[in-house]
Amino acid sequence: MAKQPPRVLTIAGSDPSGGAGLQADIKTITMLGGYAMSAVTAITVQNTLGVRAVEVLPPALVTAQIEACVSDIGVDAIKIGMLGSAAVAHAVADALQGLTVPIVFDPVMIATSGGVLAGADTVAAFDRLMQIATLVTPNLPELAALGGEEALRARTNNLLIKGGHGPDGEIEDRLILPDTEHRWTHPRIVTQHTHGTGCTLASAIAMGLGEGLDLNHAAGRAIGFVQEALRAAPGFGGGAGPIGLFVRG
Repeated sequence: MAKQPPRVLTIAGSDPSGGAGLQADIKTITMLGGYAMSAVTAITVQNTLGVRAVEVLPPALVTAQIEACVSDIGVDAIKIGMLGSAAVAHAVADALQGLTVPIVFDPVMIATSGGVLAGADTVAAFDRLMQIATLVTPNLPELAALGGEEALRARTNNLLIKGGHGPDGEIEDRLILPDTEHRWTHPRIVTQHTHGTGCTLASAIAMGLGEGLDLNHAAGRAIGFVQEALRAAPGFGGGAGPIGLFVRG
C-alpha cells in the first residue's frame, strides 16, 4: 500500500472563480502532496473584480461537514479561513475544541478585491479560535483591525504576520513564537494577480504541519510556494487575478 498523504481539512468559504477560499486551499494541499477535505462555511459570488454576494451556511451544517470528515477519513491538520458569521465561528470552535491536530487560522476579514467578509460580531468571535489555533496568520490590515501585535500575542500562542500589504518594495513576513522570532524578507513581486495569497499560505502551512514539519519549516516552505505561485500567475480576469496554483512545492 502506498504511503498515506497528510489529511488536511479546510474550513472556508467557496470562491466560484477558483482563486481563493476552499478552492485555493484544495489546489494548494493537492499540489503539495496532501489529501484535501473541505467544510463549506459560505457560498460567495465573486471574481477578480469583487464580491457580489455572500450566503452563509447554517452552523449545524458546517459542523456536520467537519464531523463527517474527521469521523471517517480522519485528519492530520486543519486550516480555517472565511467563517461568515459569529454563529459559525462559535460552532467551529465547539467542533474543534477536543482535537489535538495542528490548526492554522487565517482571520479572513476583507477579500483581496476589497469585499468585507467578516462583520464586527464575527471578529469578536475570533478570540475562541485564536485560543485553540496552533498558528494565526493575519495580514497587516487584519492585524490592525484585531488590535495590533501586542494584543494578538496575548490571545494566541504563535503568530505569523504577513507583510504583503506593507509600503516597501521588500516584504517581511514575521513568525512570532513564545521564545523566538523568525523573519523572511524578499523583493515584492509587482503584479495585480494576488487573489488567494492568504488562503494559499495558510493551507500550505497546514499541509506542512500535517506532514510533521515544525512551524518554522512549514512557514518557510509555504512562503516559498506562494512566491512561486505569484510568479506563475496566469493573468486571468480583469482585476486581482488568481495566482498560479499549478506549481509544485
